[in-house]
Amino acid sequence: MKKPILVIKFGSASITTKEGEVDERIVLEIARQIASLQRKYNIVLVSSGAVAAGKRFLPRYTGTLSERKAAAAIGNPILINTYSTYFRPFKISLAQSLCERHHFSNRDQFLQLKNTYEELWRNNVIPVANENDVVSNKELKFSDNDELATLIAVGFGAEKLLFSTSVPGVLDANNKIIATIETIDRDILGLARKDKSAVGLGGMTSKLNFARLANQMGIGVVIFSMQTEDAITKALKHETGTLCLPESKKISSRKKWLASGSLIKGELMIDRGAEEALLKHKSLLAVGVTRIVEHFEKGEVLNIVNLEGLTVAVARAKMDSSLLSQSSKKNLEIAHANDIVLL
Repeated sequence: MKKPILVIKFGSASITTKEGEVDERIVLEIARQIASLQRKYNIVLVSSGAVAAGKRFLPRYTGTLSERKAAAAIGNPILINTYSTYFRPFKISLAQSLCERHHFSNRDQFLQLKNTYEELWRNNVIPVANENDVVSNKELKFSDNDELATLIAVGFGAEKLLFSTSVPGVLDANNKIIATIETIDRDILGLARKDKSAVGLGGMTSKLNFARLANQMGIGVVIFSMQTEDAITKALKHETGTLCLPESKKISSRKKWLASGSLIKGELMIDRGAEEALLKHKSLLAVGVTRIVEHFEKGEVLNIVNLEGLTVAVARAKMDSSLLSQSSKKNLEIAHANDIVLL
């Protein structure tokens, strides 16, 4: 039987020391626990830490974009060599996978990436993914590796997505761990502290937002800390960290890609009637549009927001927004039901 897919993301703060060096003690723990899980899962490791590991070689580092790229170029081989060193005694081979945003926004390239990972798994090799910071265009970058991990998990149909971070889970107002979150709503997002680690790009708000997307696509998410003994295996058993429960709905792999991997180019605001029609799996018609928030072209992906500004769906456009603003045809189809994903 085909093994389920497990995606684990390690943030910079969770695998580096205060000095910015890769924490070899943590990497050894990752290797030890992954060795016991590889028989059951096809695993993807998404690891930050390249910039943190490389910036100490740049004496005048201030964090500019070009300096981050240089630090990543230095740190990437350090990071993958450290992983390889500690995985080798467990007879596990690793493959480095440096990803860019267009690998996911272009479905043909995404399918090539998926085929490559499947070939690695067939040969018992674990891919270690990271953003290709050295060449990534600023406008087309991932927001952080939380997004990269989520796109891999959603696009590949993972069973679970784990976020390893510097805190033991999502904390309530009294700083106690919330063991289970059924729905990530505004109240839950309000609990997230706005600060980030000194070495990372993300934060708890980022993790919760991407956990929400993964949950909507039917994937369970656990936010945990590697400082707990046997953290990874315990996270999978829901014995540590915070479990964000998945929604029980079936979505085709193409629609999962549309909702997560494609680049959002435009945005429309719709009225109550159009929102109700979308919930009944109807197409989006011009009559229901109240405002063009961001313009788009035919074939591009757009956000569809309700009157409160909340995203209710994403869709692939059948026409340019300029034609929509000029048209008087109220029954004009902007997006077909088959190209709309409810969120």
